[in-house]
Amino acid sequence: MSAILSADDLNDFISPGVACIKPVETLPLQKPEQPHNPYEVTTEDKLPAQDHAPAQISLTDCLACSGCVTSAEAVLVSLQSHSEVLNTLDSHPSLPIQHDNVTEHMENSGGEGKIFVASVSPQVRASIATTYGVSELKAGWMIDQLLGGPSGLASGGIHRNGFTWIVDTNALREACLVLGADEVAKSISSSFLNTPPESIPAPKKPILTSACPGWICYAEKTHPHVLPHLSRLKSPQALTGILLKTILSQRFHIRPDQIWHLAVMPCFDKKLEASREELTDVYWRPSSLQEPTPPVRDVDCVITARELLMLADTRGVSFPSLPQAPICTPSFPDPILDPFLFPQHLPGLHPQKRRRRYQEPAAGPSGGYLHHVLQTQLAQSPGGKLNTIRGRNADVVEYTITRPLAHRNRSHYVSDPQQQGQPLNEAPVALENENKHDKEEEEILFRAARYYGFRNIQNLVRKLKPPRPRRLPGASTITSKPAPRSSNAAKTTNSATAGNINEYSYIEVMACPGGCTNGGGQIKVDDVGLGERQGKGKGVDTTDKGPMTQKEWLEKVDEAYFSMSSSDSASSVSESEGDGNGDMDMDMDRDADGDIDMAMDRDADAKTTDEEEEVVNGIDIRNVRAVLKHWSQSTGIDMQKLCFTAFREVKSDVGKGANGEKDRVVELAGKIG
Repeated sequence: MSAILSADDLNDFISPGVACIKPVETLPLQKPEQPHNPYEVTTEDKLPAQDHAPAQISLTDCLACSGCVTSAEAVLVSLQSHSEVLNTLDSHPSLPIQHDNVTEHMENSGGEGKIFVASVSPQVRASIATTYGVSELKAGWMIDQLLGGPSGLASGGIHRNGFTWIVDTNALREACLVLGADEVAKSISSSFLNTPPESIPAPKKPILTSACPGWICYAEKTHPHVLPHLSRLKSPQALTGILLKTILSQRFHIRPDQIWHLAVMPCFDKKLEASREELTDVYWRPSSLQEPTPPVRDVDCVITARELLMLADTRGVSFPSLPQAPICTPSFPDPILDPFLFPQHLPGLHPQKRRRRYQEPAAGPSGGYLHHVLQTQLAQSPGGKLNTIRGRNADVVEYTITRPLAHRNRSHYVSDPQQQGQPLNEAPVALENENKHDKEEEEILFRAARYYGFRNIQNLVRKLKPPRPRRLPGASTITSKPAPRSSNAAKTTNSATAGNINEYSYIEVMACPGGCTNGGGQIKVDDVGLGERQGKGKGVDTTDKGPMTQKEWLEKVDEAYFSMSSSDSASSVSESEGDGNGDMDMDMDRDADGDIDMAMDRDADAKTTDEEEEVVNGIDIRNVRAVLKHWSQSTGIDMQKLCFTAFREVKSDVGKGANGEKDRVVELAGKIG
């Protein structure tokens, strides 16, 4: 069990379940050795001694349990911790990366050798950067030095192992954003067209994000009616894990279990995600494999930002003393995936270009799923305008893309004037008349929303609950009616909390209030003292700025998340100017609860050239699609298996056995007299 987890971390407890699916008190089945008289009275000292093995609760059992619903459910996790990382590094020799002698070295080591790889999320880098007063870029270098540098983990231990490759999850996040936008577009088109069936069914509108494991556990255990709405897309953590396992096992001709993948994430629930049965090689390994082998997880271990510091402390490494410089990593064995995962390997690119791209503050601190979908829809909607309306709190926001009706009529007059029965020079006259009539009338092209925190998620799932049928025969179903709205409701009513939820096309859902930078595994304001003491006299800014609230601390973490180094500024700004996103003014702050309040104003004019359509939200769509296609073709695994997953309802089977609870209670009563 992770040493830093405690009952104090259970601050977002929802509700207790009735029982655990795998009770600790389960009695093993007993076979009677010889017939006995049921009426015979026996004293306790004459009963045969029984030595039962202690009940074991694995991580999979925890995931299937209905005993609790909380984002700190990882208190039951005993296998994923910083201690497990060190034990694994000390138990297996590291395999060399030279392509010619990997198999030979594997045979010489008795099959115990492993390739160690890691992935780090940008939220963790932001948390580390805020703790030690460095930029997000330098914080990433310090993490790389700890995991893969000579002065990090490799400086101690039996085998002096380190991690060969440290991947930025922003790389696969871009793939998630592109696939997520495609999923939304397909959902919209399926409302009007008959789409062919797929192996994995498309989600229903509104599509709910599935990258947050805390939200997924809550939905699977307590609200199965929302499962058809969940996005089938895997998270960046899961995509990174399966990409590393499939490519490396194929290139080096080794088994997937000989590749050990560590993920450094901001959330404890990511440990539960890594343990899901759907995220193992059982779902993607070739069917030609004859010998049945135990499932191998795509992500072997997950630790958080706080556990990362404990990892360094346990190994005897001073984290603030680590060099703030990039490490040299070998080239990835796939020449197409190498520049995609490691942009610093591109010829002529400065090592400081480690980051994928500058993350816009308007995208939010949780990966920018909703932001990218909105930008994609805006690029496909000439004349569209993005409107933002805050709900009852800062973590509930509605976004609508609207377009004046006059713009739609303009397309009828100008695009084909002969079809309208009038010459081209008469079209402006008709437009002028219609603009006067439809001056303030707009059509809604796309509607989306954001729900952060369990307090708001519970309101969301209630709105998605299907109507309750009446008991009387022939009666209509009971549906909740929205409250009446005044004529100026668009200006005064919180649209994110009113109206029909089925009108939305996409909703970004995250369990933590304020998003992923406020994850349960992040370094909190109360933990800063330890980091400051470690950094004194070691080139780290430890100036005492007085007491700081959690709200102020989260603002600094957000600032680090969206920051970039001064040497990186000019190029990033020039790249953002060529994104084709239009002019955007953004104001972001946190309210008293530490939640994010964002307001955006976007220029309605959208660029529609062919080149700019290939770059949406700063992401080269064509390049991402080419990389995903190459990945699927080189491994021979279908894209559906690589990038998509499924969710299932979790039911408790306590009391549903053949004998039932009555017999179990009688047996227990007999044992205790």
